[in-house]
Amino acid sequence: MEFFPAQPRHLPAILTIYDHARDFMAQSGNPTQWGDGYPQGELLEEDIALGRLWVAAEGEVLQGVFVFCPGPEPIYEESPDACWPQDGPYWVIHRIASAGLRKGAGSDCIRWCLGRCASLRIDTHPDNLPMQRTLKKLGFQPCGRVYYGDSPRVAFQKYGALHRG
Repeated sequence: MEFFPAQPRHLPAILTIYDHARDFMAQSGNPTQWGDGYPQGELLEEDIALGRLWVAAEGEVLQGVFVFCPGPEPIYEESPDACWPQDGPYWVIHRIASAGLRKGAGSDCIRWCLGRCASLRIDTHPDNLPMQRTLKKLGFQPCGRVYYGDSPRVAFQKYGALHRG
């Protein structure tokens, strides 16, 4: 797969990927994480403009989408229920989704991110068991909970390929 920053022309395909991801999450027992149509087009347009929304493609077909950006992430810094094993600089993945066209696309996106940073953090809804299994399989360590308002998320961290120590 190839990875590159999303462009405005990719937005229709990206929205389709997120539609698929919401359906998959609902069918997997997680109907509330993105149940309200999240993420909306305006947020994705902002992510594209800031250069933090990435896509994974095979040929012309988008297989996945995710936000990959440097920390600090305010939610991670403010949560008293998170216990991070490393306090140094880190990168963050948010809003990762697969088109569902091939097995392992989401894992490939996460591995690509791991290859570009010393430390990587991600969170997911407590009901998103498929993502939690994927993260554990990839060697991420659970790090407690972070909160988006009143909504808890399970936090994870892993050292990336650039980790020195």
